[in-house]
Amino acid sequence: MEENKQIENNGARRRGRPRGSPNKSTAEVREAVARLVSMNIEEADEWLSMVAYGDEELGVKADPGKALDLLTKISEFHIPKLARTEISGDANQPVTIKVITGI
Repeated sequence: MEENKQIENNGARRRGRPRGSPNKSTAEVREAVARLVSMNIEEADEWLSMVAYGDEELGVKADPGKALDLLTKISEFHIPKLARTEISGDANQPVTIKVITGI
C-alpha cells in the first residue's frame, strides 16, 4: 500500500505540513507572546524608564545601558534581524552592481 501512495504522488512523499509553514506549536507561542506584549505595552514604557533612570523607593539603580539592551531585545519581536551580507571578489577590481527592474 505504501508503494501505491508513492506511485500516485510521482514518487514524492506528501505527508505533514507544507514546507515553510510554521508548525502549530510555534504559531501558538508566537500568538501568546504577541498577546502578552500588547496587554503590557503601557507598563513596558514604565518598566524601561525605571531601569534607565532607577527608582530609589524600590532600590533600583539607574542603568541606561541595560534599558537600551532590553529595548533592543523587545524590538526584535517586531523588526526582524537582517541577514549579514558579504561582498567578495578581487580587491583590485571595482565592485559592479546590477539593478534588475520589472520583476
